Formats: sequence, C-alpha cells, structure tokens
Amino acid sequence: MESETTMTNETNANALPAWRHGERPLHEYLRHHARTQPGRPAFVWYGREVSYAELDRASDAFASLLHSLGARAGDRVALYMGNCPQYIIAHFGIQKIGGIVGPCGPLFKAHELRYQLEDLGAKIIVAARHLAPIVAEVRDDTALEHVFVTGHADMLPPDPPIVLPEELRAGRDDRATPPGTRDFLEAIEGYRGIAPPVHEPDLDDVALMTYTSGTTGMPKGAMLTYRNALFKTAVTADGNDVRQEDVMLAIAPMYHIAGMLVGIDVTVYAGASTVLMHRFDPLAVLQAVDRHRVTWWYSMAPMNLAVMEHPEATKFDMSSLRINPATSFGITLTEPLARRWAEFTGGCPTFEFAYGLSETHTCDTWMPVDAVRWGTQGRPMPGVEIRIIDPDTGLDRPPGELGEIIVRSPGSFKGYWNKPEATEKTLRDGWVHTGDMGRLDEAGYLSFVGRFKEMIKVSGYSVFPEEVETILIRHPAIRQAAAIGIPDPTRGEVVRAYVVREPGATVTADELIAWARENMATYKAPREIRFRDALPATGAGKVLRRLLREEDGD
Repeated sequence: MESETTMTNETNANALPAWRHGERPLHEYLRHHARTQPGRPAFVWYGREVSYAELDRASDAFASLLHSLGARAGDRVALYMGNCPQYIIAHFGIQKIGGIVGPCGPLFKAHELRYQLEDLGAKIIVAARHLAPIVAEVRDDTALEHVFVTGHADMLPPDPPIVLPEELRAGRDDRATPPGTRDFLEAIEGYRGIAPPVHEPDLDDVALMTYTSGTTGMPKGAMLTYRNALFKTAVTADGNDVRQEDVMLAIAPMYHIAGMLVGIDVTVYAGASTVLMHRFDPLAVLQAVDRHRVTWWYSMAPMNLAVMEHPEATKFDMSSLRINPATSFGITLTEPLARRWAEFTGGCPTFEFAYGLSETHTCDTWMPVDAVRWGTQGRPMPGVEIRIIDPDTGLDRPPGELGEIIVRSPGSFKGYWNKPEATEKTLRDGWVHTGDMGRLDEAGYLSFVGRFKEMIKVSGYSVFPEEVETILIRHPAIRQAAAIGIPDPTRGEVVRAYVVREPGATVTADELIAWARENMATYKAPREIRFRDALPATGAGKVLRRLLREEDGD
C-alpha cells in the first residue's frame, strides 16, 4: 500500500504554480508593476519610499551603465554590502542585461572576499563604502576593473521616523569616494533615461551565483537560474499567502538566499510593499509594524522573543500582523512561544517557515497554517519532490525513519561553478543530495535532524547537534545552545555544549549536565558545558559551530 508521502511526491512532481503575471524573469515582474502601479512603494527604507517606477528606472540606469562598461550576458557582478535599496537596484540592474548576481557577505574578511572574487572572475563590484578598504586590499589579486561604492545611509530620508542602527547614524555624514572607485548613485544618475539594451534571457540561463559550503569542501558557487528563482518565488508567495495589498517587513540579509527570496523576489512577484531594514532592532520592528501597518513578516525566532521582551513593547499596536513565518535559528520556535506571540499581536500565527538550501533556491517545504505540526518544517511545496534515502544504498527509507534528504524540483540548481566533481556528487539525475539527515512522516511532513558532517559519534551512536540543542533550551535558564563533538579516548567523541543563559540565571555547568542526563539519552548528554555571552552566527542568525571549535583550538 502506498504511503501518503509517496502519493504526495507523485502529485507534487507535476504541480506548477499559476504564474501571477506570466512565466518570465522576475525583473519583468518589476517592469509590470512599474507600469500598472508606478507610484506604489516597492520598498520603504526608514521612511524613504522607493516606488516601483523609481526602482525600475534606477535598475534600468545601472543596466545601461554596466553595458557601457562592456558587461554582457553571463558576466558576474559582485555585490558586497548589507540590506539597503542600492542592493536591490543593483540586483535587478545586473539581471536586466543577463548578468549574474554574485552576493558577497558583508562580514567577509579580506581572504574570504579574495577567494570568492577570484572564483567568480568578477570585473565589477558594488560595495558598501566602509568596506572599500577591504576591496582595495584584494583588488590586485582579482579581475576587478570597476569598483562602485555606496553608503548604507545614502538613501535615508532627512528625518527617519524609525530608529536607526548606530552604523547608519554614523554613516550619514560620510559621502567620500575612495580613490579608484566611483559613487554608485552618482554614476547611475548619469544614465537615467537611457534605456538598456533589450535582453530576453532563456529562463534556464544562470541569474545568480550564491556561495555555499554545500556538502563538501571550500565554498562553491551554486548556479541558480531565472526559472529557479521564479518557481521558488511563486510557490513561496502562494504557500504563505502573500498578497499584492500586503505590507511586508524584510530584515533577513538579502545576500543570503532566504532573505533574497522573501525580501526581494516575493515582494516584486506579488507587487507588495516591503518595509526594509538594515538589520534587526526590536524597537525598530515595533515602530515599523505600528507605523506602516505591516501585515506579513518573515523572522527568526529570537527576533520574536526580543520584540516581546522590549521594555516599550506594549506601547505599540501590532494587530495589523496577520502572518509570521519564522525560522528556528538560535532558539527553537515552539508551540508555547507561538501562543505567546499570538497573544502579544492579537492573533497573528507564527510557525516554522521552511526547509531549504542554497542549491534549491531554498523553501522546499511550507507549513499549512491551519495544520501546523510542531517539530517539523512542513510539507513539500507544490512541484517539489522530497525523498529520504539510505545514504549508503540509495534506497528509500520508510516513513518515520531517518535518512538523507534528497530534493528534486524546478528550483534545483544547475551545478557548482567550475566544480564538475562536486556537482556530480551533489546533483544526480535531477536530485539534490543535501547531506542533511531527516525523516518524513506518513502525512508528508519533513523533520530536519542535522548535517551528516556535523554528526557526533559517541561510542558508536549517532548524535545530531540540533537534537541536543533543542532539548537544552527547554531548560528555563537557557536562552541559546550549540553542541559540538570533541575527541574522547574511550568513546571516540563526546558532546560539548556552549550555552547562553537567560538574563539573571545562575545555573551551573554541573547542574545543567545533571539535568541533561535526566532529559535525554546518556550518550547524548553533554559531558562539558561552556558558558558564553553570545554565540557566533551568520548574518541570517544561523549559529556557526565551526567557529566555536576554532576559537577554542579544537
């Protein structure tokens, strides 16, 4: 007898979205909205409205500028900055000439930027002004010919009604253009009104190169196409009920695939308005929701907690929020936390957003808001097939049993840039072999358990860090936790946990170890606890366990 999981895969294989404005690249959706609702704000940046018409004109100007510099379809253009309107202008300008967007994390140090620029072969970069010295340091080692700089504060209004991050306040008076660079906004101003050359890309052309550690080795450029982006944007918007009349809130970093998908792609696909923030600040969120009547927000679970715990939280009206998908980075989004959020907002549901990875343009699952299953990442998106296999034999595992997650959909990448062996290992017969461990239940809900390469082997038993962390943060004195394996002469490895205590909590390491042994299998319980004020994390909030290991010299 077929399981519901099998039938779901077979149904999903041929399920495609009903494109809202045709099967075409997302920059054409931008053009559509610029014609049909030109004055509607596409983005609101601390009170400064950027209309669909302005965004379209500005990205046209950058496309024309790029063409004048010799950039053509297939050329990689690097972006090295955080959230700001200029990022979005550059993103669409690059794609309008058929170029490939190459996001570089603004937290990169020189050696990280050098590696990615060398791998991309980018001749053009748009960088945040304060990062220009790092670009200058690596420039001679790369193919860079043109460097544009812009300040995160350059497009702020005179009197922002939302509290600014300190770095934006400090950057308002800095408009200096370092030697060997050009000011981005001034440069595109000279090309306003000059139509870029008409370029009609094939939907299977590469539009984005996002770097990921993948399943093995050094960071690799995952080649994602216009079709990948359109498909995942459409199913994400439909599955999460994003409407044209919505006012969204975007905080997740746009250089990261999830922040890009929700903050840029879904906004433009739906024709919604998005309140854009440079980074998370709980007071800014409270002000933004209250002032702009935000209806839809993708958050990280720690953000929800910080917003509710802000001392002025009760002064703001959060009742406009109607949907709030969230990701369990740092802390687990639990049913009690969701109930507390609903009470705080006057009924807004929050739930686990999705499972996904860069190689699939993320969001391979969605959570039905009327059928949430806590502890899972939801069901496969329409058009997405997910299987759980035995990593050694490749055979499917029965519902409820643990195995490797593999994914196939129109969102799956074309391969790794200049890495044919890595591509062959990860992409097989259209299936992306994720290197993630998980299980599907009888109803088709996916539970992500952990990464193969982060698995801890204790006396022959497999221990996943995420499982240990999820249990540890149930302790009332623990806010965040991260687990790693450390060598042990008799057991092979044992678990070490890094813990951030709740404010005012005084739990000791011995007390926490004893509690852990009572609440999880003995071999999973940490043998060592180290307390930290904070855990290292990516800009998107994902805890970086490898840095904990490196910092302690393990």
